[in-house]
Amino acid sequence: MAFDTGHGGPVVPLLAHMDSTRFPEETVLITGGGGYFGFRLGCALNQKGVHVILFDISQPAQNLPEGITFIRGDIRCLSDVQTAFQDTGIGCVFHIASYGMSGREQLNRTLIEEVNVGGTSNILQTCLERGVPRLVYTSTFNVIFGGQVIRNGDESLPYLPLHLHPDHYSRTKSIAEKKVLEANGLAFKQGHGVLRTCALRPAGIYGAGEQRHLPRIVSYIEKGLFRFVYGDPDSLVEFVHVDNLVKAHILASEALEADKGHVASGQPYFISDGRPVNNFEFFRPLVEGLGYSFPSLRLPLTLIYCFAFLVEMIHFILGRLYNFQPFLTRTEVYKTGVTHYFSLEKAKKELGYEPQPFDLQEVVEWFKAHGHGRSIFYDITKLYYDITILCYDMTVLYYDTKVLYYDNTMLYYDMTMLYYDITML
Repeated sequence: MAFDTGHGGPVVPLLAHMDSTRFPEETVLITGGGGYFGFRLGCALNQKGVHVILFDISQPAQNLPEGITFIRGDIRCLSDVQTAFQDTGIGCVFHIASYGMSGREQLNRTLIEEVNVGGTSNILQTCLERGVPRLVYTSTFNVIFGGQVIRNGDESLPYLPLHLHPDHYSRTKSIAEKKVLEANGLAFKQGHGVLRTCALRPAGIYGAGEQRHLPRIVSYIEKGLFRFVYGDPDSLVEFVHVDNLVKAHILASEALEADKGHVASGQPYFISDGRPVNNFEFFRPLVEGLGYSFPSLRLPLTLIYCFAFLVEMIHFILGRLYNFQPFLTRTEVYKTGVTHYFSLEKAKKELGYEPQPFDLQEVVEWFKAHGHGRSIFYDITKLYYDITILCYDMTVLYYDTKVLYYDNTMLYYDMTMLYYDITML
């Protein structure tokens, strides 16, 4: 199961500014390594001379570089996990695999629980059995956020009470993060040493080739469904570019080591680009870059939330017969329309994290290269369609005019007959 952004899609080469410092030869395992972010992290570590094991239920769409091994398995199955850990020299596990962040997956409570909670338990158990010294867990903003306004929040904020989470994904990620951080300092089942853990809480991920959120947004744009925005225009949220998130994970792994004083042990960190922005304004360059008009209609957040609730209820009733993709879920409405952003001070101070600036231009170019965006052919086709509709409307108008003329003639005739009848009286 791959983290939030899903599987597939070509991955652009890592940017030149990524730190090229090479690690001493070691082996790491990445759960969810077949997905967009997991594969990207694996390639970055591989470039540093690390032997990488990608563990996932689905194989990456890309060819595996030399030095990267893929092991197919289900994180819900303990024996599959134990098989992936057969390399006794694993120095760090990046536990990225999760399920149910968005769309219809968000409504599959059973699978969400099995992957996010059961799968995490399997990883922790196997780390302690095999003597893995470090584990970096990929969590989410949602362990804290549940629809309430948060401005420049930090890691001292308490977990959102489980019963207040609007979706099961966020609830289970909160449970899993607690499990991971509570496992920090536990002794190995055999031999000496302890497991050291930390958790990263990233904002929404973006980048060229991202395969979960961006294609869904582009499909809505191309289908003409992106006709409105919603919420307060001054609301602010955050995003994180894939390369910044890769860098944060590598730094977190290093900060669990002895030469860094195990500074990250048992700690959570918020990770983003550090640039709060209105959700819809963030995507404006993508919409306009693909040749479409940005909508001017703004609807109330409460109206969209009620609509999302209705959609979820319909999916609950009909989902077993037709597992359609909800236009929006309640959690997605909150995440996109309610202000919530967090301080990076702790990550900067303890991990040395410094986000690099990115924009959506590379994303626009990626979609254009893959056949998306309005073209001259599209405009000509749309013009032809509009002219056809206009001709049809004019034909209908002409017909209606003839009918009106006929009706007026009949009215004149009837009035004449009435006058005649009155005259005969």
